[in-house]
Amino acid sequence: MKSYFDSDNNSNIDTYEYGDDYISVRFKDGSVYTYTYMSAGSGAIEEMKRLADCGDGLNSYISRYKPPYQSKT
Repeated sequence: MKSYFDSDNNSNIDTYEYGDDYISVRFKDGSVYTYTYMSAGSGAIEEMKRLADCGDGLNSYISRYKPPYQSKT
């Protein structure tokens, strides 16, 4: 997984990784949520990937829109 840059230093996200149709996000509490095209839709996943790569806004996006996740570990 890649470290989440967090340009504002105010995120609960620690690391992330993604593939063609999913993104997995590890939060600082150790929980990992995987969001997929099937669970959240392609538009949401692509936006989450963009925000993850920018290092800003992913935690806010998840908190605001609460995209459905495929799995949680």
